[in-house]
This record gives sequence, structure tokens and C-alpha cells, in this order.
Amino acid sequence: MRIHTGKRPYKCTQCVKCFTTKSDLNIHARIHTGEKPYKCTQCVKCFTKKSNLDKHLRIHTGEKPNKCFHCGKCFAHTSHLNRHLRIHTGEKPYKCTQCVKCFTTKSDLNNHVRIHTGEKPYKCTQCVKCFTKKSNLDKHLRIHTGEKPNKCFHCGKCFAHIGHLNRHLRIHMGEKPFKCTQCEKCFNTKSDLNIHLRIHTGEKPYKCIQCEKCYNTRSSLETHLRIHTSEKPYKCTVCEKCFTTKSNLNIHVRIHTGEKPYKCTQCVKCFTTKSDLNIHVRIHTGEKPYKCTQCVKCFTTKSDLNIHARIHTGEKPYKCTQCVKCFTKKSDLNNHVRIHTGEKPYKCTQCVKCFTTKSNLDKHMRIHTDENH
Repeated sequence: MRIHTGKRPYKCTQCVKCFTTKSDLNIHARIHTGEKPYKCTQCVKCFTKKSNLDKHLRIHTGEKPNKCFHCGKCFAHTSHLNRHLRIHTGEKPYKCTQCVKCFTTKSDLNNHVRIHTGEKPYKCTQCVKCFTKKSNLDKHLRIHTGEKPNKCFHCGKCFAHIGHLNRHLRIHMGEKPFKCTQCEKCFNTKSDLNIHLRIHTGEKPYKCIQCEKCYNTRSSLETHLRIHTSEKPYKCTVCEKCFTTKSNLNIHVRIHTGEKPYKCTQCVKCFTTKSDLNIHVRIHTGEKPYKCTQCVKCFTTKSDLNIHARIHTGEKPYKCTQCVKCFTKKSDLNNHVRIHTGEKPYKCTQCVKCFTTKSNLDKHMRIHTDENH
């Protein structure tokens, strides 16, 4: 009858709370006394109520008696099922008083409210960072502990966060769910799509404070900054040469290993870099995409166009340190320097003569070929 009358005759002597039954008062009193008489036989945890112990035991038994009639998913606790059901019903009963957002759980609302209040109650004990959610703190702590509990069952690679593992799994599955609306290219992460979109928009949000050059990715800016700092963090273990980027080091290492992973499909030639293969392929296709703006000539590479452009501009950037002569090409300067040094690295295999340039050796070789005919 007390449920209907609202009568609560059992009052706590420690606080102002009142209860309808003596047993409810006794359970409540344990909050003040700290008494936890219900002990788990599987672990060291203790509880104030028998019902809480029963719920806890499901962790050990794996029992999930509460089943969703929509999708068949099972839960250990009724409250977890009720929370899950809101996914199917779309119910979001917890409304933010600061904005129009609504949430399925009270805890989600509390976490959201901290955006408005700026409260970050979860502090890292290893550094000064603070977080709005306990789960975010737990994820952050893995930076300090090095823990990577999420393992890929395809290749064994481990990740600190489940989101990083899910993103990685798309490599194995070939899944690329993020599609560009401008060119139909697909990407396995939203961030990769956003970076790609800058090709279409021309957006370059990352600006160098040293020279005002702009880049479409933070990593590109960081690589560029090494030009100013002269930092070369990637060192070759064979010859100790250093590089500004990991990719440049990887390309360099192929000099030592002799690896040429990029094979031409038209002939037997192989190349150390993708760009070298692309340039070579133009021999087969006849493509010359670099056009001179001063005349009708076209070139297969940008560097060839730049060298050619000096004919029109008269620029000769390569100066001999021994005399006043200047040259449009580095190779021409190298050939010229041999006049001063007397070096003749190109030797005839038929006689004892040596030459400063390959072209002079080729001309000379015709004497021997003519003699043989």
C-alpha cells in the first residue's frame, strides 16, 4: 500500500533519504558504512546488494538473458537491452538544454554537456592532458603504455584503437567506402577523401611560416620544413647518407640492393622508381606532355623542358670554377671540366685511345668499324 500512498517511514540517520521498506533502508545504509557483504566467488569484487552480485556474475558465466526481438542481439542486463532498443525505435529521450541535440543515454548527454561547459574531469597521470570522457582517457593512456590490444587476424598487426584496426582491415578487404563526387575515385578513410578533395578545390591550408609556401597536407608541410631546418632524419644503414623523407631513403636503398621493382610491360627494362618507369613508358607511347611556350617543341620530362627553355632565355646556370665559361646543362659543365683536369674516362676497347666525352668515343669507334668492313 505504501507504493500508492507514497509513505516512506524508514528514515536514514546519516542523510535525509527515506524508504518504503526496512530492507531498502538497510541496503542504503551500506553506502555510509562501506559494507559490501556479497562477495564474488570468481574474483575479488564485493557488492552491497545480492542483485548487483547476480548481475556481475554474468561477466564470468557469459550469460546474456535479455534478447532484442528486433535483431536477436543479447545483453547481460535489462538496462543495456533498453538502451540498445533505442537504436531501433530512434528514441532519444535525453535532450541538451544548451542546444537542440538529443541522446539515447544519460551518459552520452553528460559527455556532450561538457562541450558547453568546457569541463574535462578525466586527467592523465602521465602528462597534462585532460579529457571529457573516461573512454578517451583510456585510449590516450595507450600512448604512454604502448598497449595495442586490437590485433588484425589477417596479418597480425596490432593497433591501440579499434577504429584504427577497422580502417586497416579495409586494406585486406579492398573496401573503399568513401567516394569522391568530382572524379569517382574511392578511398578507405574519410581523411584520405578530404585530402584528395583539395586537388579539386585547390585548397592548401598548411602554410610555411618561413617562405609562405602552402600545402594540402600537414605531412607535406612537415617534409618541406626540413629544407629550412636542414633536418634529414632518415639515415641509410649502408653508406650513412641521410634523407628528408622515408620514401627518398627507400628509393636510395635500392642502389645498394639492386632492386628494380617497377617493370615495363612493353619491354624487359626495370626501374627503381615509379616516376622513372612513367618517363620510360613515354618512349613506347610517344607521349611528350611538356610543351615549350616559346616554340613548338615538346618533351617527355619536365627537366628536359627546363633545359630546353634556357635556349630561349639564354640562361647558363652552370659556371666553371676554372675559367669564365658557363653552360646550360650540368652534364656539359662536367664534360668541360675534364679539359682542365685532363681526365678522359671513356676508353676505346679496340686501341689505347681515351676521350673526355662518350660522344667523342662513339665517333672514334667508327674508325674501327670501318676498318672491319
